[in-house]
Amino acid sequence: MSSDLSGPLALSAEEIVSFIDDGFVRIERAFSKQSASEARAILWRDTGCAPDDPSTWTRPVIRLGQYGQPPFREAANTAVLHGAFDQLVGEGRWIARDALGTFPVRFPSPEDPGDTGWHIDASFGYENPDFLEWRANVMSEGRALLMLFLFSDVGEDDAPTRIRIGSHLDTARALAPAGARGMTLRDLAADGFASSGHCPETLATGEAGTVYLCHPFLVHAAQIHRGARPRFLAQPPLLPRGPLALERDDGAYSPVELAIRKAIAKAALPPADPG
Repeated sequence: MSSDLSGPLALSAEEIVSFIDDGFVRIERAFSKQSASEARAILWRDTGCAPDDPSTWTRPVIRLGQYGQPPFREAANTAVLHGAFDQLVGEGRWIARDALGTFPVRFPSPEDPGDTGWHIDASFGYENPDFLEWRANVMSEGRALLMLFLFSDVGEDDAPTRIRIGSHLDTARALAPAGARGMTLRDLAADGFASSGHCPETLATGEAGTVYLCHPFLVHAAQIHRGARPRFLAQPPLLPRGPLALERDDGAYSPVELAIRKAIAKAALPPADPG
C-alpha cells in the first residue's frame, strides 16, 4: 500500500543497486529515538525483568509477540520507510503494518540460546505445527521483505543479527527448481545453508531507530549476546498486496523481483530506477 506519508525518495539509485546485489539496505533514523524509548518501556514490562537489575536477566532470550501500541505503529509507518517500501517492493504492492513483532529480546549471557543457526524466514505454510515444515518459494509468496527494526543501540557485542551478504541470490537459485510449491525450512537447511557459506558476513549494528530492509531470501543468524545491555529488535515481514511476479509484460519489476531474476538468469538487469 502506498501512503501519503511518502515524501522524497528514501533510497538513492546506488542503494537500490546495492540491495539487488547484497540483499539489504540500512536506513539510519528510520524512526525516532522517542518511539524506540517508549516501545522499550512496554517491552521491558512484558519481559518481567528489571531494567536496572541484571540479576533478573536469567534467560539468554525472551520472545515477545505482536505490539500495536502507538510507538510501534509510529515506528513502522514513517515517511522514509513508506518511501523505501515503494522503491523496493513497488508502489501499491505492499500492505502497511499496524503492529510490529516478533521481538527476540536478547540478554547478556554466556549461555547458548539455541537459535543461532543460519536460516531464511519462511513465508507460507504456517498452519503446520512443525515450523521446519513452513515453506518459501521462488516467488516469495507471502513475504515482500524481511525487516530488522533496532529498538535499542546495537554494537558488535550486543548480539547483532549476522548477515551473509549476497546470500539471497543463492537462496533464489535453490528455490527456483521447486516452483510454486517451494521448499520447507527443513529441506533448505539440510546442508546448514552451505551454499551461501562463501558469502562475506556483516552485522546489523546501529543506533536505536535504524532499520535494515532485507530481501526475503537473505540468509541470516542470531548470536550470543556478549555485551552489557539487552538488545531489543523486531523482525517483522513486510506483507505483499499480491504475489511477486518474475514475468511482467510491462517490465515494471521491483528491486526484490530484479534480484530473483538476476539470480536465476531470467533476464539482464535494466538500469536501476530509484523512482
